[in-house]
Amino acid sequence: MKNKIFLYLFVFAALIALYLFVSSGKLAETSSTSIETLKTDKIALHDSVQQLQLEVLDMQYFSLENNDDALAYYEHLNIENPSRYIADKLLETNEAKGNNPLIPYEGMENDFKLNKIKILNHKWIVVDFSDGKYWGELLIKYELKDDMGVDFTMMDHLLYTRSN
Repeated sequence: MKNKIFLYLFVFAALIALYLFVSSGKLAETSSTSIETLKTDKIALHDSVQQLQLEVLDMQYFSLENNDDALAYYEHLNIENPSRYIADKLLETNEAKGNNPLIPYEGMENDFKLNKIKILNHKWIVVDFSDGKYWGELLIKYELKDDMGVDFTMMDHLLYTRSN
């Protein structure tokens, strides 16, 4: 009787050991496939980040902040951030009641106001404007004077047509 109990305990212990061995093998296999998947995802994400960094550098090519030759025009003025200063001066034209004076169109839904500003260099700015429903773009020539005043001259403009 005692021998049978030890035999049953031995068989039971052997079954538990077999179960643990098989399940640990499956766990290791699942973990290794998961690790491989994460490694490939990491490589793909790293490549995507590098590609996006290249695109950002390409988009910043026409930008006053990255154009040392254009920034040299403002060294004598001791402005910490010329782009921000010029953009603020341009946005001040939005404060006028009614349409922005630089925009040659009358607002159809509301007044046309400037939205996005891209300062290309020490002479030109591209601006997006909208009245909430209709939108367009301006090419503006500007001059930052020694007295810190800024003159803006609209060079060209377009208003997008709505297509239904």
